[in-house]
Amino acid sequence: MAEVPQLPPFIARQLPFERRLLTLDSGPDAGRTVHLIDHGPRDARAVLLLHGNPTWSFLWRKVIAELGELRCVAPDLLGLGLSSRLPAVADHTVERHADAVAEVVERLDLRRLVLVGQDWGGPIATAAAARRLGRRVAAVVLGNTAVVLPDRPRGTAFHRFARLPLISDVVFRLLGFPQILLHRTQGDPSSIRGDVARAYRWPLRRLRDRIAPLALARMVPDGPDHPSIPALRAGAAWIRAFRGPLHLVWGERDPILGRALRRHQRALPQARIERTQAGHFLQEEVPEVLARAIREAAGAGG
Repeated sequence: MAEVPQLPPFIARQLPFERRLLTLDSGPDAGRTVHLIDHGPRDARAVLLLHGNPTWSFLWRKVIAELGELRCVAPDLLGLGLSSRLPAVADHTVERHADAVAEVVERLDLRRLVLVGQDWGGPIATAAAARRLGRRVAAVVLGNTAVVLPDRPRGTAFHRFARLPLISDVVFRLLGFPQILLHRTQGDPSSIRGDVARAYRWPLRRLRDRIAPLALARMVPDGPDHPSIPALRAGAAWIRAFRGPLHLVWGERDPILGRALRRHQRALPQARIERTQAGHFLQEEVPEVLARAIREAAGAGG
């Protein structure tokens, strides 16, 4: 294992968990490193916690603090957090992110997983399950994500803006969008302020590191021929067929995906649903609700 990078004190105080770096050894990202939290008893039930855009494993800290009896593994997606950067927008694909996550799980030999995803972490999780990890997954918990596509995918205004030539590059890469405005997506905007907001911006403080937020925004399909569609459809088919414990925990005050709960409820009638008044990053507002769903799913998953 490579040496884990140090954190500035204001983040280290908020992230008192065991961390590690894993060097990938297969596929197009062989030699790149994935930074992850790996906290809890090594012989305990494993929980894989996947974040989305433009966050990192820091997002899960309050949930992990509630789950001391479980082994919580929270990797940073390539290009985000403290994981290796990908050099170009085109390098970011659903398949590539899913395979990097799958390699982490396989290398750590995690089994009987509780698979947890929010934002892009949801479809990357289900794509990884469909491609490589299906037999390792015993339960699933999803929050404010889009693992089931609409019949005619268009993306939100945010995602359409990300495709505008030139202006989107300026706003995302020069101005640090959207990480500078995460509080605007919350039910309680004060949930991402001060040192918490600084911690989300810190890994992307340099201009050269800001490719991923734009790339992941452009990964959201804007039509039936978008390159993300095949992997997303495969992931959706996997979660529709999944018969283990499945929980949906939703922040209904999320301006991006709050209304997507209805689509998921129709597509996944077997799911147990918990509605909250949180916003998009519900880990910051209702971590105890997420932790309870994870604990229940772990217990029901055998």
